[in-house]
Amino acid sequence: MIKLSHIVAAAAFLTAGTLGGAASADSGTVSDTARVTVEENRAQVTVVGEGSVSSAPDIMRLNTGVEVRHASASQAFAAARAAAAKLTSALRQAGVAIEDLRTSELSLGPEYENYPKVSGYRAAQGVEAVVRDLESADRVIEAAVAVGEEVRLNGLSFEVSDSRGALTAARDLAFADARTRAEQYASLAGRELGRVVTISEESVTPPRPVAYGAGFAAEKASVSPGQQTVSVSVRVVYGLG
Repeated sequence: MIKLSHIVAAAAFLTAGTLGGAASADSGTVSDTARVTVEENRAQVTVVGEGSVSSAPDIMRLNTGVEVRHASASQAFAAARAAAAKLTSALRQAGVAIEDLRTSELSLGPEYENYPKVSGYRAAQGVEAVVRDLESADRVIEAAVAVGEEVRLNGLSFEVSDSRGALTAARDLAFADARTRAEQYASLAGRELGRVVTISEESVTPPRPVAYGAGFAAEKASVSPGQQTVSVSVRVVYGLG
């Protein structure tokens, strides 16, 4: 579900035409980012509008993997590959599609008791699982943990699979905000708001993934995706009548 919220924070610049020579005047500080200027043969108001839309993520990325230690490099590597295969099988049985699983890490290296004396070898293989049914998120995590002591949970993140609808709604809000500001400044200047002269998108803040560490698994807490927000800032220049 999409929740609309209107963010009001922008700069405004007003220019109005005069019949005489060019002049400028300070109308007093309205805010830290508001300024009024007057120029010859020019009547425009420039405003920056902002809009934001919050939506609930529908995808979870689980970063997990295995880590083992053995006396020899070959033993460590073989054990890691076997544990990773077991983990992958458990994730698939929990409902993760094969195309939503990928290897995110593969490492093998010595560990030292007192350098350069090698005490053993560490091997690790990471697995990223994309969970598209959030109702199964807890089940997928529990399935991974149940594989064994070799399993490591490296955290998770949530995202919105299709943010285009939220982005479109945020643009609508930003443009409506800009027009409201322009109408106010035109009224304050004693002018009529005219047509749009130019429109430029100043910035887009995409949905930011909400990340959690692996500690939640030990507490058996329910996974919560929360909300993510996409924001748009648009600069619009209007003519003044």
